[in-house]
Amino acid sequence: MTVYDELVARGLIAQVTNEEEIREMVNNGKATFYIGFDPTADSLHVGHFMALCLMKRLQMAGNKPIALIGGGTAMIGDPSGRTDMRSMMTKETIQHNCDCFKKQMERFIEFGEGKAQMVNNADWLLDLNYVDVLREVGACFSVNNMLRAECYKQRMEKGLSFLEFNYMIMQSYDFYHLFQHYGCNMQFGGNDQWSNMLGGTELIRRKLGKDAHAMTITLLLNSEGKKMGKTASGAVWLDPAKTSPYDFYQYWRNVEDADVLKCIRMLTFLPLEQIDEMDGWEGAQLNKAKEILAFELTALVHGKEEAERAQETAKSLFGGGANNENMPTTALADEDFTDGVINIMDLLVKAGLTASKGEARRLVQQGGISVDDAKITDFAHNIAKDSVANGIIVKKGKKVFHKVTL
Repeated sequence: MTVYDELVARGLIAQVTNEEEIREMVNNGKATFYIGFDPTADSLHVGHFMALCLMKRLQMAGNKPIALIGGGTAMIGDPSGRTDMRSMMTKETIQHNCDCFKKQMERFIEFGEGKAQMVNNADWLLDLNYVDVLREVGACFSVNNMLRAECYKQRMEKGLSFLEFNYMIMQSYDFYHLFQHYGCNMQFGGNDQWSNMLGGTELIRRKLGKDAHAMTITLLLNSEGKKMGKTASGAVWLDPAKTSPYDFYQYWRNVEDADVLKCIRMLTFLPLEQIDEMDGWEGAQLNKAKEILAFELTALVHGKEEAERAQETAKSLFGGGANNENMPTTALADEDFTDGVINIMDLLVKAGLTASKGEARRLVQQGGISVDDAKITDFAHNIAKDSVANGIIVKKGKKVFHKVTL
Protein backbone atom coordinates (compact mmCIF):
# COMPACT_ATOMS: atom_id res chain seq x y z
CA MET A 1 0.00 0.00 0.00
CA THR A 2 1.35 3.44 -0.92
CA VAL A 3 1.68 6.27 1.59
CA TYR A 4 -1.24 8.14 0.04
CA ASP A 5 -3.43 5.04 -0.06
CA GLU A 6 -2.72 4.48 3.63
CA LEU A 7 -3.82 8.03 4.46
CA VAL A 8 -7.07 7.33 2.64
CA ALA A 9 -7.52 3.94 4.34
CA ARG A 10 -7.01 5.53 7.75
CA GLY A 11 -9.78 8.04 7.05
CA LEU A 12 -7.51 11.06 7.09
CA ILE A 13 -8.22 12.63 3.72
CA ALA A 14 -11.46 14.52 3.17
CA GLN A 15 -10.85 16.73 0.10
CA VAL A 16 -7.98 17.37 -2.28
CA THR A 17 -7.09 19.37 -5.34
CA ASN A 18 -4.84 17.84 -8.01
CA GLU A 19 -5.19 14.36 -6.52
CA GLU A 20 -2.92 12.54 -8.97
CA GLU A 21 -0.10 15.05 -8.51
CA ILE A 22 -0.54 15.00 -4.73
CA ARG A 23 -0.48 11.20 -4.73
CA GLU A 24 2.75 11.14 -6.77
CA MET A 25 4.50 13.74 -4.61
CA VAL A 26 3.50 12.22 -1.27
CA ASN A 27 4.39 8.67 -2.34
CA ASN A 28 7.81 9.72 -3.63
CA GLY A 29 8.79 12.01 -0.76
CA LYS A 30 8.63 15.15 -2.91
CA ALA A 31 6.15 17.11 -0.79
CA THR A 32 7.28 20.07 1.28
CA PHE A 33 4.08 20.75 3.18
CA TYR A 34 2.91 22.97 5.97
CA ILE A 35 0.30 22.78 8.69
CA GLY A 36 -0.55 25.85 10.75
CA PHE A 37 -0.94 26.05 14.53
CA ASP A 38 -2.35 29.16 16.19
CA PRO A 39 -0.59 29.75 19.54
CA THR A 40 -3.75 30.51 21.54
CA ALA A 41 -2.48 28.61 24.63
CA ASP A 42 0.85 27.52 26.11
CA SER A 43 0.24 23.87 25.20
CA LEU A 44 -1.03 21.87 22.27
CA HIS A 45 -4.08 19.70 22.98
CA VAL A 46 -5.46 16.49 21.55
CA GLY A 47 -7.27 18.50 18.89
CA HIS A 48 -3.81 19.08 17.36
CA PHE A 49 -2.90 15.43 17.72
CA MET A 50 -4.05 14.34 14.27
CA ALA A 51 -1.94 17.03 12.60
CA LEU A 52 1.15 15.97 14.53
CA CYS A 53 0.63 12.31 13.67
CA LEU A 54 0.15 13.19 10.01
CA MET A 55 3.37 15.20 9.97
CA LYS A 56 5.20 12.26 11.52
CA ARG A 57 3.79 9.80 8.95
CA LEU A 58 4.74 11.96 5.99
CA GLN A 59 8.22 12.73 7.35
CA MET A 60 8.82 8.99 7.78
CA ALA A 61 8.00 8.66 4.05
CA GLY A 62 10.66 11.24 3.11
CA ASN A 63 8.48 14.34 2.87
CA LYS A 64 9.46 17.60 4.58
CA PRO A 65 7.10 19.17 7.14
CA ILE A 66 6.90 22.86 7.94
CA ALA A 67 5.23 23.61 11.27
CA LEU A 68 3.85 27.11 10.85
CA ILE A 69 3.23 28.88 14.14
CA GLY A 70 0.70 31.66 13.69
CA GLY A 71 2.38 34.36 15.71
CA GLY A 72 1.17 36.92 13.18
CA THR A 73 -2.31 35.58 12.44
CA ALA A 74 -2.85 35.18 16.20
CA MET A 75 -2.80 38.98 16.36
CA ILE A 76 -6.14 38.82 14.49
CA GLY A 77 -7.69 35.46 15.44
CA ASP A 78 -9.25 32.78 13.24
CA PRO A 79 -13.05 33.25 12.93
CA SER A 80 -13.54 29.65 11.68
CA GLY A 81 -16.05 27.78 13.81
CA ARG A 82 -16.45 30.75 16.16
CA THR A 83 -19.61 32.52 17.25
CA ASP A 84 -17.66 35.29 18.99
CA MET A 85 -14.43 37.21 18.52
CA ARG A 86 -11.24 35.78 20.02
CA SER A 87 -9.60 37.75 22.82
CA MET A 88 -6.45 39.66 21.93
CA MET A 89 -3.09 38.40 23.18
CA THR A 90 0.11 40.34 23.79
CA LYS A 91 3.19 39.70 21.66
CA GLU A 92 4.96 38.33 24.73
CA THR A 93 2.21 35.79 25.40
CA ILE A 94 2.18 34.71 21.75
CA GLN A 95 5.96 34.21 21.74
CA HIS A 96 5.83 32.19 24.97
CA ASN A 97 3.16 29.94 23.50
CA CYS A 98 5.21 29.49 20.31
CA ASP A 99 8.22 28.35 22.36
CA CYS A 100 6.07 25.82 24.25
CA PHE A 101 4.66 24.42 21.00
CA LYS A 102 8.10 23.66 19.56
CA LYS A 103 9.16 21.65 22.61
CA GLN A 104 6.05 19.48 22.32
CA MET A 105 6.32 19.07 18.54
CA GLU A 106 9.85 17.73 18.87
CA ARG A 107 8.39 14.53 20.31
CA PHE A 108 6.69 13.88 16.97
CA ILE A 109 8.79 15.33 14.19
CA GLU A 110 12.53 15.74 13.70
CA PHE A 111 13.74 19.29 13.16
CA GLY A 112 17.05 20.24 11.60
CA GLU A 113 18.94 20.77 8.37
CA GLY A 114 17.08 19.06 5.54
CA LYS A 115 14.40 17.87 7.96
CA ALA A 116 11.36 19.56 9.47
CA GLN A 117 11.30 23.32 9.90
CA MET A 118 9.42 25.55 12.28
CA VAL A 119 8.54 29.04 11.11
CA ASN A 120 6.53 31.88 12.61
CA ASN A 121 4.39 33.95 10.28
CA ALA A 122 4.98 36.98 12.50
CA ASP A 123 8.39 37.17 10.78
CA TRP A 124 6.78 38.27 7.52
CA LEU A 125 3.23 39.36 8.30
CA LEU A 126 4.07 41.99 10.92
CA ASP A 127 6.41 43.84 8.56
CA LEU A 128 3.94 44.11 5.68
CA ASN A 129 2.88 47.56 4.48
CA TYR A 130 -0.90 47.87 4.46
CA VAL A 131 -1.15 49.67 1.11
CA ASP A 132 1.25 47.19 -0.50
CA VAL A 133 -0.90 44.30 0.75
CA LEU A 134 -4.01 45.92 -0.69
CA ARG A 135 -2.34 46.36 -4.08
CA GLU A 136 -0.43 43.08 -4.24
CA VAL A 137 -2.83 40.68 -2.53
CA GLY A 138 -6.21 42.36 -2.13
CA ALA A 139 -6.75 42.60 -5.86
CA CYS A 140 -6.63 38.79 -6.09
CA PHE A 141 -9.63 38.23 -3.82
CA SER A 142 -13.32 38.53 -4.62
CA VAL A 143 -15.35 39.85 -1.69
CA ASN A 144 -18.41 38.01 -3.03
CA ASN A 145 -16.53 34.69 -2.92
CA MET A 146 -15.12 35.43 0.53
CA LEU A 147 -18.58 36.10 1.94
CA ARG A 148 -19.74 32.70 0.70
CA ALA A 149 -16.88 30.95 2.51
CA GLU A 150 -17.88 28.46 5.21
CA CYS A 151 -15.41 29.93 7.68
CA TYR A 152 -17.38 33.22 7.80
CA LYS A 153 -20.95 31.95 7.85
CA GLN A 154 -21.38 31.60 11.61
CA ARG A 155 -19.78 34.95 12.30
CA MET A 156 -21.91 36.72 9.69
CA GLU A 157 -25.03 36.10 11.76
CA LYS A 158 -23.69 37.87 14.84
CA GLY A 159 -21.39 40.31 13.09
CA LEU A 160 -18.02 39.75 11.43
CA SER A 161 -15.43 42.42 12.17
CA PHE A 162 -13.23 43.77 9.39
CA LEU A 163 -10.28 42.61 11.50
CA GLU A 164 -11.41 38.97 11.26
CA PHE A 165 -12.41 39.37 7.62
CA ASN A 166 -8.72 39.76 6.80
CA TYR A 167 -7.81 36.38 8.26
CA MET A 168 -8.34 34.52 4.97
CA ILE A 169 -6.06 36.95 3.16
CA MET A 170 -3.33 36.56 5.76
CA GLN A 171 -3.52 32.75 5.78
CA SER A 172 -3.43 32.75 1.98
CA TYR A 173 -0.39 35.01 2.07
CA ASP A 174 1.33 32.47 4.33
CA PHE A 175 1.17 29.80 1.63
CA TYR A 176 2.29 32.33 -0.99
CA HIS A 177 5.30 33.30 1.16
CA LEU A 178 6.22 29.70 2.04
CA PHE A 179 5.94 28.69 -1.63
CA GLN A 180 8.36 31.43 -2.67
CA HIS A 181 10.86 31.26 0.18
CA TYR A 182 10.74 27.69 1.49
CA GLY A 183 9.78 25.65 -1.57
CA CYS A 184 6.52 24.68 0.10
CA ASN A 185 4.32 23.02 -2.52
CA MET A 186 1.50 21.61 -0.41
CA GLN A 187 -0.70 22.63 2.50
CA PHE A 188 -2.77 20.53 4.88
CA GLY A 189 -5.61 21.59 7.13
CA GLY A 190 -9.03 20.74 8.43
CA ASN A 191 -12.38 20.93 6.71
CA ASP A 192 -13.09 24.25 8.41
CA GLN A 193 -9.97 25.69 6.73
CA TRP A 194 -10.85 24.64 3.17
CA SER A 195 -11.86 28.12 1.96
CA ASN A 196 -8.73 29.71 3.43
CA MET A 197 -6.55 27.04 1.87
CA LEU A 198 -8.10 27.40 -1.56
CA GLY A 199 -7.46 31.12 -1.22
CA GLY A 200 -3.74 30.44 -0.79
CA THR A 201 -3.60 28.12 -3.78
CA GLU A 202 -5.45 30.64 -5.94
CA LEU A 203 -3.20 33.51 -4.79
CA ILE A 204 -0.10 31.62 -5.92
CA ARG A 205 -1.62 30.91 -9.29
CA ARG A 206 -2.83 34.50 -9.75
CA LYS A 207 0.54 35.98 -8.78
CA LEU A 208 2.93 33.44 -10.27
CA GLY A 209 0.99 32.02 -13.18
CA LYS A 210 -1.11 28.94 -13.82
CA ASP A 211 1.97 26.73 -14.06
CA ALA A 212 2.84 27.33 -10.41
CA HIS A 213 2.37 24.02 -8.63
CA ALA A 214 0.67 24.65 -5.29
CA MET A 215 -1.57 21.94 -3.93
CA THR A 216 -4.17 21.70 -1.24
CA ILE A 217 -5.39 18.80 0.83
CA THR A 218 -7.75 18.69 3.78
CA LEU A 219 -8.26 16.05 6.41
CA LEU A 220 -10.72 15.35 9.17
CA LEU A 221 -8.30 17.52 11.11
CA ASN A 222 -10.00 20.37 12.92
CA SER A 223 -13.56 19.08 12.59
CA GLU A 224 -12.72 15.80 14.34
CA GLY A 225 -9.77 17.15 16.27
CA LYS A 226 -11.60 20.00 17.92
CA LYS A 227 -14.34 17.60 18.99
CA MET A 228 -11.74 15.23 20.40
CA GLY A 229 -9.87 18.08 22.08
CA LYS A 230 -12.69 18.97 24.45
CA THR A 231 -14.25 17.17 27.38
CA ALA A 232 -16.96 18.20 29.79
CA SER A 233 -14.34 19.76 32.08
CA GLY A 234 -12.20 21.48 29.42
CA ALA A 235 -9.34 20.69 27.08
CA VAL A 236 -7.08 17.64 27.16
CA TRP A 237 -3.56 19.01 26.90
CA LEU A 238 -0.32 17.43 25.73
CA ASP A 239 1.60 19.19 28.51
CA PRO A 240 1.79 16.78 31.48
CA ALA A 241 1.61 19.74 33.86
CA LYS A 242 -1.87 20.51 32.50
CA THR A 243 -3.14 16.96 31.83
CA SER A 244 -1.30 14.19 33.66
CA PRO A 245 -0.24 11.07 31.70
CA TYR A 246 -2.81 9.09 33.71
CA ASP A 247 -5.64 11.52 32.82
CA PHE A 248 -4.46 11.50 29.22
CA TYR A 249 -4.55 7.69 29.21
CA GLN A 250 -8.01 7.66 30.80
CA TYR A 251 -9.32 10.15 28.25
CA TRP A 252 -8.58 7.74 25.41
CA ARG A 253 -9.59 4.71 27.48
CA ASN A 254 -13.07 6.26 27.83
CA VAL A 255 -13.79 7.19 24.19
CA GLU A 256 -17.19 6.19 22.85
CA ASP A 257 -17.48 2.65 21.48
CA ALA A 258 -18.36 4.04 18.04
CA ASP A 259 -15.16 6.12 17.92
CA VAL A 260 -12.49 3.72 19.18
CA LEU A 261 -11.54 2.05 15.89
CA LYS A 262 -11.72 5.36 14.04
CA CYS A 263 -9.27 6.84 16.53
CA ILE A 264 -6.97 3.82 16.30
CA ARG A 265 -6.89 4.12 12.51
CA MET A 266 -6.30 7.87 12.45
CA LEU A 267 -3.94 8.34 15.35
CA THR A 268 -1.90 5.21 16.03
CA PHE A 269 0.92 3.74 13.96
CA LEU A 270 -0.34 0.18 14.30
CA PRO A 271 -0.48 -1.73 10.98
CA LEU A 272 -3.81 -1.50 9.22
CA GLU A 273 -3.96 -5.29 9.02
CA GLN A 274 -3.90 -5.48 12.81
CA ILE A 275 -6.58 -2.78 13.09
CA ASP A 276 -8.80 -4.49 10.53
CA GLU A 277 -8.80 -7.59 12.74
CA MET A 278 -10.46 -5.51 15.47
CA ASP A 279 -13.43 -4.54 13.26
CA GLY A 280 -15.69 -7.21 14.67
CA TRP A 281 -14.67 -6.78 18.31
CA GLU A 282 -17.46 -6.32 20.84
CA GLY A 283 -17.89 -6.20 24.61
CA ALA A 284 -14.70 -7.09 26.48
CA GLN A 285 -12.74 -7.12 23.22
CA LEU A 286 -13.81 -3.55 22.51
CA ASN A 287 -12.54 -2.56 25.96
CA LYS A 288 -9.24 -4.19 25.00
CA ALA A 289 -9.18 -2.01 21.87
CA LYS A 290 -9.65 1.07 24.05
CA GLU A 291 -6.72 -0.01 26.22
CA ILE A 292 -4.59 -0.41 23.10
CA LEU A 293 -5.60 3.06 21.88
CA ALA A 294 -4.90 4.67 25.26
CA PHE A 295 -1.52 2.99 25.64
CA GLU A 296 -0.31 3.75 22.11
CA LEU A 297 -1.23 7.44 22.27
CA THR A 298 0.08 7.96 25.80
CA ALA A 299 3.37 6.38 24.73
CA LEU A 300 3.53 8.71 21.71
CA VAL A 301 3.00 11.84 23.79
CA HIS A 302 4.60 10.99 27.15
CA GLY A 303 6.83 8.00 26.44
CA LYS A 304 6.46 4.27 26.97
CA GLU A 305 7.39 4.37 30.66
CA GLU A 306 4.64 6.86 31.52
CA ALA A 307 2.16 4.86 29.42
CA GLU A 308 3.02 1.70 31.36
CA ARG A 309 2.57 3.54 34.68
CA ALA A 310 -0.79 4.93 33.61
CA GLN A 311 -1.96 1.53 32.43
CA GLU A 312 -0.81 -0.14 35.64
CA THR A 313 -2.57 2.47 37.78
CA ALA A 314 -5.80 2.16 35.79
CA LYS A 315 -5.84 -1.63 36.00
CA SER A 316 -5.12 -1.50 39.73
CA LEU A 317 -7.89 1.00 40.43
CA PHE A 318 -10.55 -0.58 38.30
CA GLY A 319 -9.53 -4.05 39.42
CA GLY A 320 -10.06 -3.09 43.04
CA GLY A 321 -6.37 -2.81 43.86
CA ALA A 322 -4.79 -0.26 46.13
CA ASN A 323 -1.93 0.96 43.93
CA ASN A 324 -2.48 4.70 43.61
CA GLU A 325 1.18 5.70 43.36
CA ASN A 326 0.81 7.13 39.85
CA MET A 327 -2.67 8.57 40.31
CA PRO A 328 -3.13 12.30 39.55
CA THR A 329 -2.57 14.14 42.82
CA THR A 330 -3.37 17.57 44.24
CA ALA A 331 -1.56 18.82 47.34
CA LEU A 332 -3.61 21.28 49.38
CA ALA A 333 -1.95 24.08 51.36
CA ASP A 334 -2.74 25.13 54.92
CA GLU A 335 -4.55 28.23 53.66
CA ASP A 336 -7.03 26.04 51.76
CA PHE A 337 -8.60 25.06 55.09
CA THR A 338 -10.86 27.09 57.36
CA ASP A 339 -11.01 26.04 61.01
CA GLY A 340 -9.34 22.75 60.07
CA VAL A 341 -11.78 21.72 57.31
CA ILE A 342 -12.40 22.22 53.58
CA ASN A 343 -15.80 22.09 51.91
CA ILE A 344 -16.27 19.34 49.34
CA MET A 345 -17.11 21.89 46.62
CA ASP A 346 -13.92 23.85 47.27
CA LEU A 347 -11.93 20.62 47.24
CA LEU A 348 -13.34 19.57 43.87
CA VAL A 349 -12.44 22.93 42.33
CA LYS A 350 -8.94 22.92 43.87
CA ALA A 351 -8.33 19.43 42.51
CA GLY A 352 -9.45 20.47 39.04
CA LEU A 353 -12.28 17.94 39.02
CA THR A 354 -14.84 20.66 38.35
CA ALA A 355 -14.51 24.07 36.77
CA SER A 356 -16.70 25.86 39.33
CA LYS A 357 -18.45 25.45 42.67
CA GLY A 358 -21.77 25.43 40.82
CA GLU A 359 -20.68 22.43 38.79
CA ALA A 360 -19.33 20.79 41.97
CA ARG A 361 -22.64 21.32 43.77
CA ARG A 362 -24.63 19.69 40.95
CA LEU A 363 -22.22 16.77 40.78
CA VAL A 364 -22.48 16.12 44.52
CA GLN A 365 -26.26 16.38 44.52
CA GLN A 366 -26.44 13.90 41.64
CA GLY A 367 -24.40 11.36 43.60
CA GLY A 368 -21.36 11.61 41.35
CA ILE A 369 -18.71 12.06 44.06
CA SER A 370 -17.19 9.59 46.53
CA VAL A 371 -14.40 10.12 49.03
CA ASP A 372 -12.55 6.98 50.09
CA ASP A 373 -15.42 4.89 48.68
CA ALA A 374 -18.06 6.82 50.68
CA LYS A 375 -20.59 8.61 48.48
CA ILE A 376 -21.02 12.32 49.28
CA THR A 377 -24.49 13.72 48.59
CA ASP A 378 -24.48 16.84 50.79
CA PHE A 379 -22.75 19.81 49.19
CA ALA A 380 -22.21 21.26 52.69
CA HIS A 381 -20.02 18.28 53.59
CA ASN A 382 -16.64 19.25 55.05
CA ILE A 383 -13.45 17.19 55.05
CA ALA A 384 -11.03 17.43 57.94
CA LYS A 385 -7.45 18.49 57.42
CA ASP A 386 -6.24 15.51 59.43
CA SER A 387 -7.82 13.04 57.00
CA VAL A 388 -6.33 14.85 54.02
CA ALA A 389 -2.90 14.65 55.66
CA ASN A 390 -3.09 10.87 55.34
CA GLY A 391 -4.25 11.15 51.71
CA ILE A 392 -7.79 10.65 50.42
CA ILE A 393 -9.07 9.27 47.12
CA VAL A 394 -11.80 11.28 45.42
CA LYS A 395 -13.82 9.43 42.79
CA LYS A 396 -15.78 11.38 40.17
CA GLY A 397 -18.36 9.28 38.40
CA LYS A 398 -17.25 5.73 37.69
CA LYS A 399 -13.93 6.34 35.98
CA VAL A 400 -12.11 9.40 37.35
CA PHE A 401 -9.90 8.93 40.41
CA HIS A 402 -7.88 11.68 42.09
CA LYS A 403 -5.66 11.65 45.17
CA VAL A 404 -5.69 14.67 47.51
CA THR A 405 -2.97 15.21 50.09
CA LEU A 406 -1.42 18.02 52.09
